[in-house]
Amino acid sequence: MAPRPNRPIYLDNQATTACDPRVLAAMLPFFTERYGNPHSAEHAMGRDAEAEVEVARGRIAALIGAEAREIVLTSGATESNNIAIKGAARFAAGQDTKRRRIVTVASEHKCVLESVTDLAGEGFEPVILPVGADGLLDPAVLRAALAVPTLLVSVMAVNNETGVIQDLAGLAAIAREAGALFHTDAAQGFGKIPLDVADGIDLMSISGHKIYGPKGVGALYVRRRPRVRLLALFSGGNQERGLRSGTLATPLIVALGEAARLAGLEMDSDAARIAGLRDHLLATLRAALPGLVLNASPTARIPGNLNLTFPAARAEALMRAAPDLCVSTGSACSSAEVEPSYVLRALGLSDDAAARTLRIGIGRFTSPADIDAAAAMLIAAHAAPTSQSEA
Repeated sequence: MAPRPNRPIYLDNQATTACDPRVLAAMLPFFTERYGNPHSAEHAMGRDAEAEVEVARGRIAALIGAEAREIVLTSGATESNNIAIKGAARFAAGQDTKRRRIVTVASEHKCVLESVTDLAGEGFEPVILPVGADGLLDPAVLRAALAVPTLLVSVMAVNNETGVIQDLAGLAAIAREAGALFHTDAAQGFGKIPLDVADGIDLMSISGHKIYGPKGVGALYVRRRPRVRLLALFSGGNQERGLRSGTLATPLIVALGEAARLAGLEMDSDAARIAGLRDHLLATLRAALPGLVLNASPTARIPGNLNLTFPAARAEALMRAAPDLCVSTGSACSSAEVEPSYVLRALGLSDDAAARTLRIGIGRFTSPADIDAAAAMLIAAHAAPTSQSEA
């Protein structure tokens, strides 16, 4: 039996990441000494907060090749996705346009899929495209869908379950050729892989807590030239170019800016180290567990992700047998019912295979010792009688 560690081993970095101590240090003064409202520009403390918000906005923009004034600050990627998709559709609804088709992909995050399908009730046509077994959208499939005039295409940069990286530049070029806007949910890609809005991206959603920043903050890139027009989702004081009213959360925004700055400096070194840990873990598990399957593309994926189908044991049984290991299952829970992940189904996995699948997410603070311990725990858990009996 694998020895129990002094603390849980956290390998769920696609769900969330620890706040980097440097990010925390940058953020804390704005809860205490520097607590001014960034919209109170008539006094010194308000101007101080406003100035730091703009520094952070510039740092976020720099990481994706955007202008600072193209960054709309939000509470996170879910809000950004809703503003981008619903905002573009509702603005278009007020114009005399026949473009009512909105195209996305079956493996997108729920907030994108539901934003798109919600618009069916407002006269739009949702189109959900399939992905291949590698998790990638076939450009020919997108091109065929765009034979019908289309308002918006939304394709995520990196999948939250499989870690697969889509060819944003190639897909965006197809959308642009067809006269459609191109949006990407970059919550899992921002700060982990190079992203450039010059690749034809009109709208990009960003999250703070996936890149060692705090929860509750994100951003939306909105192209200025040619201008992308959106309708705000709610009314208020017209902050953020009128697209996102409400008092800005200065501490969280400063933290996101610092997390973006650090990602720009350390992305390459982080990626190389994390990829080495991932490859070591995969090799160790494969040697001990013949029949282990790596799902989706083995190459077009972020360094820290492994989506693995185990040869015999169910994922939930593995997690129960390894209580000190923090990973996630290939299943999505809805109320009291557990059903196979729709992302894995989109890849063509059977319900049985999906039930034997774990997502493992390696991050900046994962150590080689963590990887060795995790491998030992999973191998021991797979051999446990309870795991085998529930397979």
